[in-house]
Amino acid sequence: MTHPIDALFQVIADRRGGDPEQSYTARLFERGTPTIARKVGEEAVETVIEAVAGSKQTLTAESADLLYHLLVLWADGGIDPKDVWSELSRRAGTSGLDEKAGRSVKATSGKD
Repeated sequence: MTHPIDALFQVIADRRGGDPEQSYTARLFERGTPTIARKVGEEAVETVIEAVAGSKQTLTAESADLLYHLLVLWADGGIDPKDVWSELSRRAGTSGLDEKAGRSVKATSGKD
């Protein structure tokens, strides 16, 4: 069974290069990375607002919007959800504090 996020990602990928007059997703791709990234930011803020002041229903709706726009950003950047799942698996069993500290060391040393 295909996970709903993987299925949605496939639909998004299939809409790349489509008619921007017929597809919101195609329109986002046509407008480019800055527009897509801005939409992710807008949806993230709306999700946070609903988490603090909204209902479960509105938080659910905003979360869906955020995930959709994030998937568009991944597709735009050439990232497949499987890449993200692999990264999450790699981090499994590692303390979030330890993982974050490891990223800080890499950033200051200039090594990946």
